[in-house]
Amino acid sequence: MSLVAHEYIQVEGNVGVCGITDFAQSALGDIVFVDLPAVGDEFEAGDSFGSVESVKAASDVYAPVSGTIIEINESLEDSPELVNSSAEDDAWFVKIEMSDTSEVNELMDETAYEEHCENEA
Repeated sequence: MSLVAHEYIQVEGNVGVCGITDFAQSALGDIVFVDLPAVGDEFEAGDSFGSVESVKAASDVYAPVSGTIIEINESLEDSPELVNSSAEDDAWFVKIEMSDTSEVNELMDETAYEEHCENEA
């Protein structure tokens, strides 16, 4: 499964909290490892910033927006299975300080994402 279009971002000012969606974690199965970038790393929208491994597959995770990583979710290092139980809440991957907040306008909203997932099924 390619995770392109299966990342989410929750915007708080000029900071985006990013991770993979519940749909993505469900499709991947039991998550056994999450590889995250370092604080201070910079990414362009669409760049791979890490990966997630499950018992089924390994997939890259892509930055939905451009910016600088200001925080990573260190709890995923010891407990990657959090992604399966709380993908869109406690198991966020990174916080990214956005270099261009207007990029958010190019992303799918929740309704468009649900339609996207229905088309993939």
